[in-house]
Amino acid sequence: MVQALLEGLIDYAGLFPPASLPMTDAVRNYAGYRQGAHAWVLGRFVVPVARLDELTDCAAPVLGHGAPWRLSALGGAPDVDAIAGFNARNGTRALVDTVEAKAQTVEEIEALTSCVEPLGAGGAVYVETPIACDPDDLVRAIKRCGLRAKVRTGGVTTGAFPTSAELVRFLRSCAVHGVAFKATAGLHHALRGTYPLTDDPRAECGTMFGFLNVFLAAAVARSSPGTLDATALLEEGDARALAFDEGGVTWRGRRLDADAVRAARAEFATSFGSCSIAEPLQELGAMGLL
Repeated sequence: MVQALLEGLIDYAGLFPPASLPMTDAVRNYAGYRQGAHAWVLGRFVVPVARLDELTDCAAPVLGHGAPWRLSALGGAPDVDAIAGFNARNGTRALVDTVEAKAQTVEEIEALTSCVEPLGAGGAVYVETPIACDPDDLVRAIKRCGLRAKVRTGGVTTGAFPTSAELVRFLRSCAVHGVAFKATAGLHHALRGTYPLTDDPRAECGTMFGFLNVFLAAAVARSSPGTLDATALLEEGDARALAFDEGGVTWRGRRLDADAVRAARAEFATSFGSCSIAEPLQELGAMGLL
């Protein structure tokens, strides 16, 4: 069951805060993770469209060995030609099969449908929308356009984190409308707790969501909305409250079966972006899940 929950879960965003690594370092890290014992947890390499060629230059020695690198490009409708050209040049070595864009209106969401074609079969466009206000109209537009949603779950300041109520409302809206989503930012840790917001020794601390909380709460929102409390699960910070086995996960005496988790990961809660892979893996190991 743990593998069903974690497989392909973490998109590597080492170029972005708080890590903000140079391209050479981020490429080196991702190449190493692809060869590591836990490569099955790894998803795509996240990169701005404007830096795609820089990526292939830095990764030239390793591209072409093994499966193509799958890339998630941050961009939008004006970048369609750049993405199509990149895939035409590099499809056997590195392939943009996902786009991540931002939109605040239905019209902006509709414009992003142009990004789908250059991604090829199985490609996906994720639309990050604000969730401080009810996102239901935007989620419905995302569904109508055949796109996917994206939610920002934190950042490097306390103000960047949504409330639990806002995040659960987003999860429920996606579940009701059948919209798959990914999460980004602030999910370096497995469980909710108070952590430094950056790697700076003087960094401010804040309460951060855990990626296990978010993805288990998503499975609850999708399959058991009237049975389990998604908000309480999202705020769970005690590893002893969760017990995983082949049949599912038990949380404070309540049960979420493995089939619900598998279906949520396959069809609903797809991945999250993290500037660190090592930190999530270390915490999963400490919990006995790897």
